[in-house]
Amino acid sequence: MTLSPLTQTRLEKAAMDNGFDRQLPQEGGWLVFASTQCSLRVWLDAFGDAVFLSAFSQHNVSRALGEYGTPMVAPMPKGAAGGRTVPDVPALHRLLRRAFQFSKALPNELLHTFEKQVAALPKTTEAERLVVQRVGQSLFRDGLLNLWEGCCAVTGLAVHSLLRASHIKPWADCESDAERLDVYNGFLLAPHLDAAFDRGFITVQDDGAIIVSAALDERARVILGLEHPLGVHGLADGHRSYLPWHRQRVFLGSGP
Repeated sequence: MTLSPLTQTRLEKAAMDNGFDRQLPQEGGWLVFASTQCSLRVWLDAFGDAVFLSAFSQHNVSRALGEYGTPMVAPMPKGAAGGRTVPDVPALHRLLRRAFQFSKALPNELLHTFEKQVAALPKTTEAERLVVQRVGQSLFRDGLLNLWEGCCAVTGLAVHSLLRASHIKPWADCESDAERLDVYNGFLLAPHLDAAFDRGFITVQDDGAIIVSAALDERARVILGLEHPLGVHGLADGHRSYLPWHRQRVFLGSGP
């Protein structure tokens, strides 16, 4: 159907406000947008003021958006890998913002960026390899900030300068750069949780529950805020593929 000028303006603003800063030619009535910061393409349409449609070019992004809106049943534009519908403009903003964040963070996107950034860097000496590693670790942290929307995966702390990118399978133990830069191989954590996780004093079950090692006595647990049940919010299947490694190789054990 033909969009009213007001609805078209709302769709354009939703796209531009959430990272899709390149408007492309329309395709069969769909408004089309891309981004200078990620590889995702989106198509937008609407039925009145009650149904807003978004289609996405990446399968992994479309799958990750499962909790946002409902699956699109209308025919999708050519090239779309999946789509969602939402009931209002605020929900559309949330959907597009999350799609943009996912596109920048999900597996392979960070790896591609890393390969481009380090392609011309020398990697012969230990000092040169450390420079390359710092590039990767910085990208990994940016990816986690996008995936967790700038909040600690456990506490919800949203002070970016305090948050730590904590690998589940440590950088040095990963078998490839793909593992090192897989955002599902890590959590964004508050400093004390990052240190406890890195040293094996806590680990995470497949349901997201945090298990505390018997190596921490009751006083230490209280000081660290671990005396009450805690859990990782938004755990995905990708995390579960790495968690057994941490439980078996890093965690200090839960005692007899």
